[in-house]
Amino acid sequence: MHEITLCQRALEIVEQQAAANGATRVTAVWLKVGAFSCVEPSAVSFCFEMVCRGTIAEGCQLHIEEQKAECWCPACQDYVQLLSQHVRLCPQCGSNQLRIVADDGFQIQRIEVIEE
Repeated sequence: MHEITLCQRALEIVEQQAAANGATRVTAVWLKVGAFSCVEPSAVSFCFEMVCRGTIAEGCQLHIEEQKAECWCPACQDYVQLLSQHVRLCPQCGSNQLRIVADDGFQIQRIEVIEE
């Protein structure tokens, strides 16, 4: 389960940003998970809650956006979007020759904090 490592690193970044901005508590975090990132959103939710225990982010709300992957279909000569890494067929023509152009991986999009 690599999600725990991702969550630990995300928490480090969240804590660094909170400290740099004089925050005493993190109330919410928004993450973006790419379709082909091999990251399971439900595992991220579980792991994030676990790694936040005893930190300034304990009990914060976690918002996860699942990002579609942009792919190029040489058969259609067009860009298409896919939401699942398990389906790699062009939704327009059924070709299995898709090339991944953009998949945002795993990103922290926004952090909500309280400054006291």
